Amino acid sequence: MSPPRARGLGRILTLVLLAVVVAPVLWTLFTLNWSYSEGERAGIIQKFSRKGWLCKTYEGELAQYIVGGVAPQIWNFTVRDANVAAELRRLVGSKVQLHYTEHRGVPTSCFGETGYYVDGIIGLEGPPAPAPAAG
Repeated sequence: MSPPRARGLGRILTLVLLAVVVAPVLWTLFTLNWSYSEGERAGIIQKFSRKGWLCKTYEGELAQYIVGGVAPQIWNFTVRDANVAAELRRLVGSKVQLHYTEHRGVPTSCFGETGYYVDGIIGLEGPPAPAPAAG
């Protein structure tokens, strides 16, 4: 039978190890399920791909044109839903309005390379925005 002091130290060590494992899991669940902000962005889907060595994620670029002839602002985003990803893949090169939620502090890139997660799409009518002037 081990002395009471050794058993107490073993319990403390077990609790510390449990906290080291449980805290990151709880933090990850918190950051993925509660959004910091949400909104819409409009532009042209310029690039959309599935990438990653170990954790495959859907990543895209939205070109936001403010004025014709001026270089667009590029907004990078992540998609977690395969149905939304399939629709985005179909709309590459088209004007769209994207609904997104922002999740700050996600501890690993296995859930996406950005903190912006697109969860809705509206295809917009009309011609694409003019390309930036060469020069």
